[in-house]
Formats: sequence, C-alpha cells, structure tokens
Amino acid sequence: MMTKKNSLLIVDDDAANLMELTHIFRAEYKVYVVKDGKAALEKATESLPDLILLDVIMPDMNGFDVLRELKKSEKTKDIPVIFITGMNDNENEGEGLSIGAVDYIRKPFNTTVVKIRVRNQIEIVKLKRGNLASNN
Repeated sequence: MMTKKNSLLIVDDDAANLMELTHIFRAEYKVYVVKDGKAALEKATESLPDLILLDVIMPDMNGFDVLRELKKSEKTKDIPVIFITGMNDNENEGEGLSIGAVDYIRKPFNTTVVKIRVRNQIEIVKLKRGNLASNN
C-alpha cells in the first residue's frame, strides 16, 4: 500500500531560498512553491497543505498579514505555519508566534534543524488527524 506524501507550501520571494527549501524537502514531501502573499493564500486554499513555510519580508503582503488572513478562513485556519526569516529580533519572533505561527526559524538556517522542525510539525498534524478520526 502506498502512503500519501504529506504536503508543504513554501512561500518566499527569494528564488535561492525557494530552490534550497524545495531541494531539502521534495524527496519526502509534496512541495508547492509560491513567491508572494496573495499567491500563498490562493495556493493554501486550493491545495490545503499540511504545513506552510512562510517568509516574513515580502513585497505587497508580508508574512504576518498572510498568516492573519489564513487564520480568518475556515478552510486554512488550522494549517500550521513556520516562519522562515532573516529578521533577527525577538520582537518580530514574538509577533509571529502571538498571531499563530507554530515555529520561527531564522536565516541563514541549518538544514538539519529545519528538517527536524518540519518533521515534528508534520507528526503533530498526523497525531491530530488520528485523534479526530478516532473521535468520530
């Protein structure tokens, strides 16, 4: 029996970051990639990924605004979001976590740490789904 791959939506306006993150995760996950906040909202609603890796600093719509919009939608409000950002101050990290991010990773990131943090969030998603299925 083939098991379905979990899915990630990676949102970053920097092509090099998108390529690096896609390379890290494509063997293990179904990966969707977009370059801006508006596209992120559309793709998240359409594909309902298991986890979103979201850059904070993007033109037009920053990551904080994207997360706020995701949380307003019944379809996307429960998708966990990990911020990946070059912003290195605790105030921004606190804001991201306070509006609903599950984690905050600073660039340049350590590949091993990013993989573990993503795997941990995917495991939480699987556990929640298992509990929901057993409660129905």
